[in-house]
Amino acid sequence: MDQRLTHHAYKLSFILLIFFLAFPPSSSQLHPLVANSTFLHLNYTAISDFRVLNRRTLLQCPDPNPYLQINVTNNADLSDEEFVTVNVSGVLLPSESDWVAMISPSNSDVTTCPGSEAYYLQTGDTSALPLLCHYPVKAKYMSSDPDYLSCKKQECQKYGNDGSCEVTTCSGSVTFHVVNIRTDIEFVFFTGGFTTPCILTRTDAPLKFSNPNSPLYGHISSMDSTGTSMRLTWVSGDKEPQQVKYGDGKSQASEVTTFSSDDMCSSIVPSPAKDFGWHDPGYIHTAVMTGLQPSSTFYYKYGSDSVGWSDQIEFRTPPAGGSDELKFLVFGDMGKAPLDSSAEHYIQPGSISVVKGMVEEVANGNVDSIFHIGDISYATGFLVEWEFFLHLISPVASQVTYMTAIGNHERDYVDSGSWYSGPDSGGECGVPYETYFPMPTPAKDKPWYSIEQGSVHFTVISTEHDWTEQSEQYQWMKTDMASVDRSKTPWLIFTGHRPMYSTLGADDKFLKIVEPLLLNNKVDLVLFGHVHNYERTCSVYNSECLAMPTKDENGIDTYDNSNYTAPVQAIVGMAGFSLDKFPDDAASWSLSRISKFGYVRAHATRDELKLEFVNSDTKEIEDSFRITKKQSSLRAR
Repeated sequence: MDQRLTHHAYKLSFILLIFFLAFPPSSSQLHPLVANSTFLHLNYTAISDFRVLNRRTLLQCPDPNPYLQINVTNNADLSDEEFVTVNVSGVLLPSESDWVAMISPSNSDVTTCPGSEAYYLQTGDTSALPLLCHYPVKAKYMSSDPDYLSCKKQECQKYGNDGSCEVTTCSGSVTFHVVNIRTDIEFVFFTGGFTTPCILTRTDAPLKFSNPNSPLYGHISSMDSTGTSMRLTWVSGDKEPQQVKYGDGKSQASEVTTFSSDDMCSSIVPSPAKDFGWHDPGYIHTAVMTGLQPSSTFYYKYGSDSVGWSDQIEFRTPPAGGSDELKFLVFGDMGKAPLDSSAEHYIQPGSISVVKGMVEEVANGNVDSIFHIGDISYATGFLVEWEFFLHLISPVASQVTYMTAIGNHERDYVDSGSWYSGPDSGGECGVPYETYFPMPTPAKDKPWYSIEQGSVHFTVISTEHDWTEQSEQYQWMKTDMASVDRSKTPWLIFTGHRPMYSTLGADDKFLKIVEPLLLNNKVDLVLFGHVHNYERTCSVYNSECLAMPTKDENGIDTYDNSNYTAPVQAIVGMAGFSLDKFPDDAASWSLSRISKFGYVRAHATRDELKLEFVNSDTKEIEDSFRITKKQSSLRAR
């Protein structure tokens, strides 16, 4: 959850930052808006020393060591995924501050950028000069090798006349998880830690991927409510159309698109997405598989004879809207984490266990579809991180439909048209998100849509675009929910990213304007993310409980919507980002509050909607509730 800055406050602070950079006072006289610039970028880039690496002054390493070398164990071209071992040898005095960075492209400038001083104010660090013109993909301290600091791996570099060793050096190794990001990779050895770094040496030759055009990271989304057409999206370094082959001999050619740094947003100074965080995305392919049957299993593969083909993948179509049953998973704020314990720009520690849990759910046949409601990858202007995220979700997103909603870390940026004007997207402004995850939306940068699966109508909004009464989105919400045929889809679920109710605070204006629409259209359940925990309300309206659940025979909270009063609201933002703790006190509308990693498993029939919060570490059910209604009550709607 980010600090909520108003549009004018953010612009003012940014202008003041520029002013004080041009006319720097002494450090003891810094204006508070400059001195506290880190606060402005909480949850953006000023979280760790590594994340402000570009703002560190590059020092000259006082180390004329002639023995120092860095190399990789296997110099062969890289596969689509592998763990690469990097060896550092010839070290005279191992230090806890020694580290290795993975740089891509390999020709990136890793020297100082004195002419680009102002570019990095958005990192929340006002030190004198940036370190790297291009940001490292990831980094690791050499001390992660338990033998490095103790110098257990020794080599004699110089012998005396009597045969004794006069110069002994030490060595160590670190391992990096590498996926096919198409561009060449090199490894650079630093000392001085992330705060006072200097370059010691770098690999002699870049590592290349054996097939930079490989078709990768295929993921599925629904086109409509029929369950008969599914969109497949994948990434390749090849701009020529490819194919998806599916079913019983069917095929469909892909449409190809991409985006460039010119498509990224920026402000007074270049954003990370436009400058040091940019990475070429290759080409994004999409193809629509048609003529399918809902609630059925099919097989597909994608690619071409010239670039190669993916493995054959099994996937299941969702049930058609109006059918009797739907099983889905829902969560927000997942992102990704490294599989090699390296430092990266943004790490969401719970994401790996959540994905592992969902892989098991899909394998067990418990999932028809997945809804990820905002804060998708947390790339926030460091584009290569989208590749690692797509790799992480592939085991589930390639097998069931993966539907998304946009969040602040995909869309928000000053003067970009987003409703909230903080820098949370790092300059992406929704462009990578909408390219990687095409949803059935009305148009570009109008990321709201509805879809029906089984007995549920989902109304998916963008909390990052204008939702006030005169806006296009408000009119769409009003029309969409009013048009729901409750005899066809008894359940109406409203979802987006930022919440209306949270013990940790929410936007009162959003509540006052949009909540009446929910009540007027008898929305059953509201699901949000943004706050990084799990919280469930009573049947709430205007911050008051209009009805309370009762316990069923199994002790599960049960809301009877046969006599509708108000929606139940739940925050499900506990899927990856570091968890937000709850205060001791809470409002009366807050019935369940849990700060643990996990996801929500839902099962909808025509007369019951059951949700369970699954702890992804223990697989235990931390909270569960039911919403019920008699079919006779639907005819009254």
